[in-house]
Amino acid sequence: MTSPGQIGRAMQIGMTVGGDVLARPSSPAAIVADAAQAEKEGYATAWSVHFSRAYDALTTLAVAGTVTSRIGLGVGIVPTYPRHPLALAQQAATAQVFCGGRLTLGVGVSHRPVIEELHGLPYASPAAHMREYLGVLVPLLHGEEVHVAGEHYRVDGGFHVPGTTAVSVLVGALSPRMVRAAGERADGVITWLAGPRALGSTIVPTLHEAAAGRPAPRVVAALPVAVTDDPDAARSVAEQAFGRYNGLANYRRLFEREGVSSVSDLAVVGTEDEVATQLARYAELGVTELWPAVFGVGDDEQASVRRTRALLASLVGP
Repeated sequence: MTSPGQIGRAMQIGMTVGGDVLARPSSPAAIVADAAQAEKEGYATAWSVHFSRAYDALTTLAVAGTVTSRIGLGVGIVPTYPRHPLALAQQAATAQVFCGGRLTLGVGVSHRPVIEELHGLPYASPAAHMREYLGVLVPLLHGEEVHVAGEHYRVDGGFHVPGTTAVSVLVGALSPRMVRAAGERADGVITWLAGPRALGSTIVPTLHEAAAGRPAPRVVAALPVAVTDDPDAARSVAEQAFGRYNGLANYRRLFEREGVSSVSDLAVVGTEDEVATQLARYAELGVTELWPAVFGVGDDEQASVRRTRALLASLVGP
């Protein structure tokens, strides 16, 4: 088995806070408590999702920042189309004060049904939109003024939040064009359901090529994870818990590149040794941080979750 801390020296281990990614909605107070617990267990980061039909993750993480002292606090991802980049930068810079400099802001274009149907906005030119969005957002989050007259945004000036520090910005990126934008203008990428083939052959090398001459980019890979003696049962549970992603066009294209048919094929499942081996592979491919979506298997789901978290905690590096 991979020795305790071995993976963590190459790839940080984070933890999901809240149950929304499992379609089990959590209250903001529960998420704050989860972040405090993740810090006690030694995880490097606590990650919250941000869904347009749920709580505001940045506000929630600002509160979590006041009850934690060490753990990184990240959100993935805040949809860009509904939020002007100056307004989002102002909110993130304010949250950063309460997080003590530990905030990571993940942004992404979300999905066409969410943007066009829920928000009533055009889902136009996603990669070009993101590139221009980052050109406004990132400088503002480094305390700079922005003077941009682009196709999507016109910004002339900036703001000042006393006590804030620069906020790390990651992009929810799966396609090569989006990954390039992240490499050139942000601090890295967050992926969800990207497997070894997509990461190793496309995402990681494209990101590093685009980031040439800049600080080494972060690669945060979010994946369903369950330690179990019954991997077939675990994949069945994963299909039920995460199957809604099978119907989204962005993920269908990702699955085709990966050579799999559904989300269950990408779940990291097996015994402690088997899961550790799979995670070591992700570290070898250049993933700098694991964001596990831990799910339970069997009649006693809580015991199953504890077993998985125990393994992940043992893999956390110094």
